Amino acid sequence: MKKNIIPLLALTAFALTATAQPALTIYNQNFAVVRDSVALDLKAGANALRYSGATAQVEADSVILRDPAGKRSLQILEQNYRNDPVSQDLLLSLFEGKTVDFEKVRMKDNTQTRELIPGKIIRSGYIPGGGSQQPIIEVNGKLQFFLPGQPLFASLGDDTILKPAFNWLLQSDKSGKFDAEVGYVTGGFDWSASYNLVSPEKGDYVDIVGWITMNNNSGKTFENAKIKLLAGDVNKIQPAHAIGGMMRAKAMNFGMADAAAPAVTEKAFDEFHLYSIARATTLHDRETKQVEFVHAEKMLAPTIYVYDSATGYRFYGLNYDQGYGQSDNKKIIVQREFKNAETNKLGIALPAGKLRFYRRDSDGQLQFVGENTIDHTPRNETVRVTTGNAFDLVGERKQTNFRVDRGDKWIDETFEIKLRNRKKTDAVEIRVVEHLYRWSNWSITKSSDKFEKKDAQTIEFRIPVKPDEEKIVTYTVHYSW
Repeated sequence: MKKNIIPLLALTAFALTATAQPALTIYNQNFAVVRDSVALDLKAGANALRYSGATAQVEADSVILRDPAGKRSLQILEQNYRNDPVSQDLLLSLFEGKTVDFEKVRMKDNTQTRELIPGKIIRSGYIPGGGSQQPIIEVNGKLQFFLPGQPLFASLGDDTILKPAFNWLLQSDKSGKFDAEVGYVTGGFDWSASYNLVSPEKGDYVDIVGWITMNNNSGKTFENAKIKLLAGDVNKIQPAHAIGGMMRAKAMNFGMADAAAPAVTEKAFDEFHLYSIARATTLHDRETKQVEFVHAEKMLAPTIYVYDSATGYRFYGLNYDQGYGQSDNKKIIVQREFKNAETNKLGIALPAGKLRFYRRDSDGQLQFVGENTIDHTPRNETVRVTTGNAFDLVGERKQTNFRVDRGDKWIDETFEIKLRNRKKTDAVEIRVVEHLYRWSNWSITKSSDKFEKKDAQTIEFRIPVKPDEEKIVTYTVHYSW
């Protein structure tokens, strides 16, 4: 059998550099897909190349190298990834068994002097991959477990790199110069959305401004990059898909007459949503960058008051315990709700993030009145978040009757709920949520007010309460089995 032998003379070693605008797709799961280009000058056959343009957190087995024009066939025969850039500790390890000079600075009579101390490196203390040991240095025939000064090296050594790099043995079917495309998955990136909602002194309308925040901790700066952000719950072990086949873009800049072109556009992509930064931008290593991507005015977001005294108590099976579900909680929570619809000045896919609520006071100043988070929210869905507890609203709940007949298999239970509104001028509606947790078969036999059945074990009363008024709600539930 004839073996494939690569002639050594066919190997051409040179470093690769990026030549065109890089592209990033950042996922909100601490990784990104990078697409970059490198200038190649190849000979037909095998070529030895070094590529040092990747990030420090590249997933080496995700690398794809191709000719974007489709004119050449490229194959990486062998790939070696080095991520041990030269450092003092690494150089000490490379010079083990050798003598180097250590510079020691001394102060004498307020005068700084420098002394060179020859020392033989018995053990550097360097451990590849992290960690360290005490170094062992021989000075004047004696061993010491510390460096006698700052080590001075005559060279970088023969096996060092200045930054992480790939060494490729690349097979090409033809010779010539061209720009190749390199793509890979890397850690060190994430992005998030945040929303600021501002209300006037009175009323339920808000102005909303949304920000995208990008973080680059990948170890590499991307100059003048095209950046896209993907929102959704992507299974990380699936292969990355090419970014293409998008639906019609929707500009995220609402309620702004005669506004400039939007900074960010949104498109549905596969089962996710893709957000594109309109302008190419530079994302430095260890940099946080923010871009406004949503701006809408006078969006309806009414305030909702909820009294759920027995929150946390749920139906787990037949329960005879008279005290189960009793609570001293008097807090009435405050929630804000809005419909993510075009009819409500919005109607876009909202990526998960933090919502901050502000309200202007009588002097026109903004005051922070609560925050919460939302999950990824499709268009035409409703967002409801809790922002805090009401100061001037109080609830009380007590059990007024409890009867059990184990022979005939039934329970009767009666509750009294008091709602007090201590606001001076504002009437409110309080939603009273009750959990019917004793058994699956139940019926309301008496009720002072109308209620709505929310699910198999929950009912809700909506009670209007005038300023400085107390309302009392009572009901009796009958369980049978």
